[in-house]
Amino acid sequence: METTTVKLYSLPARSIRTYAAALLFVAGNIVLPQLFHLVPQGGVTWLPIYFFTLIGAYKYGWRVGLLTAILSPLVNSLLFGMPAVAALPAILLKSCLLAAVAGLAARRYGRVSLPLMLGVVLAYQVLGTLGEWAMKGDFYLAAQDFRIGIPGMLLQVVGGYLFIKYLIRK
Repeated sequence: METTTVKLYSLPARSIRTYAAALLFVAGNIVLPQLFHLVPQGGVTWLPIYFFTLIGAYKYGWRVGLLTAILSPLVNSLLFGMPAVAALPAILLKSCLLAAVAGLAARRYGRVSLPLMLGVVLAYQVLGTLGEWAMKGDFYLAAQDFRIGIPGMLLQVVGGYLFIKYLIRK
């Protein structure tokens, strides 16, 4: 049985590698949502804006994750009008929570596994739903990701795990 080593990093704020990695993940978070938006309700079902934020934060640390979390929704909204400006506060909240939780989990456990990915995704979604509920005052609306976005959460868990474990091992 082949053993795979996964190196996790915490890139410093003053490193050009931090900004280069973040820009690559932002590019991924621009392309992936555009593909999913070709399918009706693709964005709210598959939650693609969070995918590379998860990977960037888990693999390269919270700084890369936070840069990706903030820039991705803003650039997408500016260039394509999606997410809508009204949705930006909730998406930015969830994106930043994802970057923080993923970066902390990677640092704490030093490895990647499906249960860890599931924990990260559930943590940011539960905290983000509570935050969105506080912002909007409507729990039904705030719980949209749990009502519609389960496929996207599963994509983040399984796809994030596979991407980190097999595609960017080094």
